[in-house]
Parts: sequence; structure tokens; C-alpha cells
Amino acid sequence: MKRMIITVAVVALSASSALAGNIAVSVAPAGQFTTVMVETMQKRAAELNQPIQVEYIERDANKQQSQIQNFIADKVDALIVVPVETSASPPITKMAADAGIPLIYVNAGPSDLDQLGPKAAFVGSDEIQAGVLETEEICRILKERGKTKDAGILIMEGILAQEAAVKRTKAIHDVIAKPECNFMKVIDEQPANWDPVKAQDLMTNWITAGYKPVAVIANNDEMAVGAINSMKAAGWDRKDVVVGGIDANDEALHYMKNGDLDVTVFQDAVGQGAGAVDTAVKLAKGEKVKSPVWIPFELVTPANVDKYINRK
Repeated sequence: MKRMIITVAVVALSASSALAGNIAVSVAPAGQFTTVMVETMQKRAAELNQPIQVEYIERDANKQQSQIQNFIADKVDALIVVPVETSASPPITKMAADAGIPLIYVNAGPSDLDQLGPKAAFVGSDEIQAGVLETEEICRILKERGKTKDAGILIMEGILAQEAAVKRTKAIHDVIAKPECNFMKVIDEQPANWDPVKAQDLMTNWITAGYKPVAVIANNDEMAVGAINSMKAAGWDRKDVVVGGIDANDEALHYMKNGDLDVTVFQDAVGQGAGAVDTAVKLAKGEKVKSPVWIPFELVTPANVDKYINRK
């Protein structure tokens, strides 16, 4: 297993109550959002003079469990984990609990969220809310444009084993089942695994198959961008298709300013990263925390996009 280890330099403080021991972070590389979140963890730890070690892991649940076992063997004082698979969280929760080590899940919610116990917590955002905000705004735009007949939509999903993909997609279906949006009909839905290249290939396949959607609803911005690039390459008029994503990353905001992306949803990478470190410190020091720690999503449209540009 290839691993890249990043350790935040800290200032040694003798007998300082600010320190919570060593905090270890397990996370898979996953684009700009994850990068900002991890950088924020490191920055927040540095502000607290708090040792933190970040290890990147492949998208393999078994390898992540092995990595966490190594952290436990090293007697770290707290764990921050972005689970690579939502359903794989119970063994991780048990390992940490058996070792008496505080555990903080961040960004990707664990499947055992309601059974974490007093020394574990989740810091993240309600993925259902993200999908609802995205889809309701697309529904509103379609009605505003008079596209309420034969309103076929295509859905691009993230990695199906992850909570974000499952819940965001469920939210899409929940919204289009409502009377005010039930004119939207799903033509097809397939995973592109959060990846812009795979999304571009998927959209190209759909175009080749003759699909003519009025909207493409993607589980994240990078897939939305891939879909847009495919439509541009095919010579489609971007005004004919409403495109939505989630995360409000820099590239997506640029696409929105240029009139290519219609909807995104701001997910606060800074809030999640800082919140995870703060929660880890509290638990490691024996303090009680309320879980989940929710970081709200925010709808981003061309009308308010300037507020989010350069916001981290």
C-alpha cells in the first residue's frame, strides 16, 4: 500500500493543557474539497500547537482498517477518519472503542451513526439537504423556462458505497416525487465515481445513445463539469440543459460565472476540517461533545456566486 504521510510541525509546550496528544487522520484523496478540508485540519492543529498526522489511503475499506489498526498500535490519542465506504464504519468504530481511543468521523457519515458511543462523533453535513437544495433549484429553473413537458433528466452518481452518493441521489428522487416537481422524469442514472473524466465519458455515451435531457443532476461539481465539457464538445447549446452539482469548488464557481453551471451547493470544507480537529481535541481531553456536529449546506446560484468565490 502506498502511503503519503504529512505531519504538521508543532511547538513543544511543556505541561500545556492545550495538547490532546497525537491525532491521526485517515483519508482518501478525493479532489479539491478533500484537499481544502485536510489543509484546514493542519492549519487548525497548528493554531492549537496540536500534533496531527495525516495519512492518505487508497479507496479500499480493508486497507483503511489496517491503517487504523496501525494507528491504534502506535497508541495515538485520537482518530479522525473519512471512511472510504460508509458500510465499513462499524469495525472501525469497534476497534477504536475497544482501544479506548476517541474517534471522529468527518465528511462521510458512518453507517453506525446512531451507535457511536460517548467517545466518538461525526462532523459533517446532511447529504440529503444537499441533494434537496440542488434538485429543488433545478426544478424551479425548469418551470421558469417552461420546460415541464417531457422533462427528462440524467443523474450522475458518486461512488455507490459512500453515504454522500446514496443520500444525494435519494434526495433527487424524493424531490421529483413531489407534485410540484413530478414533471421531471429520470432517463438514466449511472455512477461516475466523483471523477470529471469518467463523467465526461458517461455524458458522451449518453449523447451517443441519443438521450436529450433538459437537466443533468450530478452528485458533485467535478462530475457536473465533466458533463458540461462533453456537451460543449458535442456542440450542444448550454442553455438547452440545466446542470447542477454540489460542493461549490473553485472550478465549478468559474464555470458558473461563465454561464455554464446553473446550480451548485456550498459544502463547507473549512468548517468540517476545523470542526473535526476541535472535536478530536475535546474528546481526547475527556470532554463531552454533542454528535452529530452539523455544518449546513448553502445553495449557490449565479445570483449569489460572487459571495463564494475565493471563500474557503
